[in-house]
Amino acid sequence: MTLGKFIAFEGGEGAGKSTQARLLADALTARGIACVVTREPGGTPGAEAIRGLLLGTSGAGWHPRAEALLFAAARSDHVERLIMPALEAGQWVICDRFVDSSRAYQGGAGGLGDAEVIALHQVGSKGLLPDLTLLIEVSPETATARATARDGEAADRIGGRDAGYHARVAQVFGALAVAEAARFARIAGDGTAEMVHRQVLAALAPLLGPA
Repeated sequence: MTLGKFIAFEGGEGAGKSTQARLLADALTARGIACVVTREPGGTPGAEAIRGLLLGTSGAGWHPRAEALLFAAARSDHVERLIMPALEAGQWVICDRFVDSSRAYQGGAGGLGDAEVIALHQVGSKGLLPDLTLLIEVSPETATARATARDGEAADRIGGRDAGYHARVAQVFGALAVAEAARFARIAGDGTAEMVHRQVLAALAPLLGPA
């Protein structure tokens, strides 16, 4: 049986990942390609419960190691119970964030280190990586405007961190895209949703084949 394709959208807060994941799912469905749209942290009941622990704003929060462990645990359940079964059934999986977010947020901006995040991912999810990671990059001004429009004053624990933290996240994402260029496609995200979607489809052309 042919495995499906695993596509991840990455980027900082307000990049438009969720919108692009939905648009891609619609485009794949129109081509007759079965797909599943999911997110991290989340995607399964267990992982969604961990999402609440990670992103809720009550209490003191988590230190970087605990945060990374929780993300890895949520991802492990997600991979085991949703992502791999869908891929093995021949479906495409479109995921709003995956391990590269942990590498950028906890490993880079959080100071844990990339090797530590990769080690957790190897244990929890057998090192699974997407077939293609679409990194949507937007200016800080666009990111702020979109995140504010989406969340108002109710940003989650990680989204509400300071501008310096989010600038470090963007820098790490960019460095990952350079270091692992064969797996990444960099998408300019400041335009309209349709403009960005066209770039996404262009990046996926080698996997999609003829329309």
